[in-house]
Amino acid sequence: MTVSLNHTIVVARDNSETAKFYTDVLGLAPHKTMGHFAVVQVDDTSLDIVGTDEAITQRHFAFLVSEPEFDAIFERIKKRELTYWADPSRKEPGQINQWDDGLGLYFDDPNGHLLEIITRPYGSGDADAKYPNPLLPTQ
Repeated sequence: MTVSLNHTIVVARDNSETAKFYTDVLGLAPHKTMGHFAVVQVDDTSLDIVGTDEAITQRHFAFLVSEPEFDAIFERIKKRELTYWADPSRKEPGQINQWDDGLGLYFDDPNGHLLEIITRPYGSGDADAKYPNPLLPTQ
C-alpha cells in the first residue's frame, strides 16, 4: 500500500479569498467549492480551506517547486509587494536562501499562515552542499 497525503484543512477568515490568494500567487488552477470548503489542488494533495470567525492558529505549508516556477512565484510575490524572508523566524527580510544549493523563501498568506517555496527538498544537498541546510548537523 502506498500512503500519500490526500488533503489538509486550512483555516481562514475568508475561504474563497484565501483560495484565490493561493491559486494566484502559486500559479495553480482556480479553486473549486465543495460544501463549505474552497478546495485548492496542489498536485495530488488538496488544501481544503474553511472560513472561521474564531482565532486562527498559524500553520506552515512548504511547496516544492521547479526553479522556473520559483522565479514566476517570486515575481508575483514582488508584484503584490508581499514581505518575504530567507528564514522561518522572519529575521532576514527581503532575502532568499540557497539551502541545499537550491532556492527558498517564506511569506505569509492573508491569515498569517507561513508559506514556503523551495526548489530542493530539505537535506537533499547533504553536508557537502555549498549552502547546506541549517537543520543538518554540522560535522
